[in-house]
Amino acid sequence: MSRDAFRSLVREAAARYPAGDRFARHFAAGKLGRDPVFRYLLEEGLLKDASRIVDIGCGQGVLAALILAAQERRDAGTWPAAWPAPPQIVDFHGIDIAAKDIDRARAAMGPRARFTVGDMRAETFGPADAVVILDVLHYVDYAAQDEVLRRVRAAIGDSGRLLLRVGARSDSLRFRYTEWVDRIVMRVRGHRLERLYCRTIPEWLAALEQVGLHARAVPMSEGTGFANVLLVAQPSG
Repeated sequence: MSRDAFRSLVREAAARYPAGDRFARHFAAGKLGRDPVFRYLLEEGLLKDASRIVDIGCGQGVLAALILAAQERRDAGTWPAAWPAPPQIVDFHGIDIAAKDIDRARAAMGPRARFTVGDMRAETFGPADAVVILDVLHYVDYAAQDEVLRRVRAAIGDSGRLLLRVGARSDSLRFRYTEWVDRIVMRVRGHRLERLYCRTIPEWLAALEQVGLHARAVPMSEGTGFANVLLVAQPSG
C-alpha cells in the first residue's frame, strides 16, 4: 500500500468519529498517520488471523477504527492484493481507564466493537486470538506488569499472539525524551505519576519468557524521537 493510500485509509478511520467531535477526529488522524506501529500491524499481517482482539489501554479506539476501515475496503474489493488481508473481527474488546476516551470509542464504533472502562490489573482479557498493549504497561509496577502478562498468556491460549510496545529503557537521549513526553502527556490528562516502570529490552524478553512467551523485538519509532520497540510474542514451545 502506498503512503497516499494509507493516508486515505487513515482519513476513513478518523471519519468514523462524530463530525461534532473535532478533537477525536484530529487525534485519530494524527495518531494513526504519524505513529508507525499501526501501518506495521497491517502491513505485516500481525492481526490477520485474529477474530478476537483485546486492546489494553485502547484510548479512544483508534486501532479498532483503523481495522474497521480496512475491513470495509476489503469488503469493497479495494484492499491492496500485496498486503495481508485485515482481520475479520468477531469480537474487538477495548479496555481503558479513561471514561471520556471510552465514550469516544463507543460513539465511533457503535455495535461493531465493545469498550470497557476499567483497569488492566482487574479486567478480564480472554479468550483472545491477539492482545495488543501499546505504550501503557509501564504505568503499573513490575509485579503488576508480570501479573498482566500472566493473564494475557492465559487469554491467548496456545496459538494466540501478544503485541506489546514499550519504551526501551537505556541511558540514551531517545529514552529520556520518551519518558519526558510520557510524563507531560499524563499530567495534561490529569494523572500524576510518581514514577514510570520501564525495563530494558532484555528485561522485557526475560519477563515474557517467565510467563511462557517467546518474543522478537522490532524497533518501532521510525519518524519519531522515541525509543519505542514492538515485542511480537507467542507461546513458547
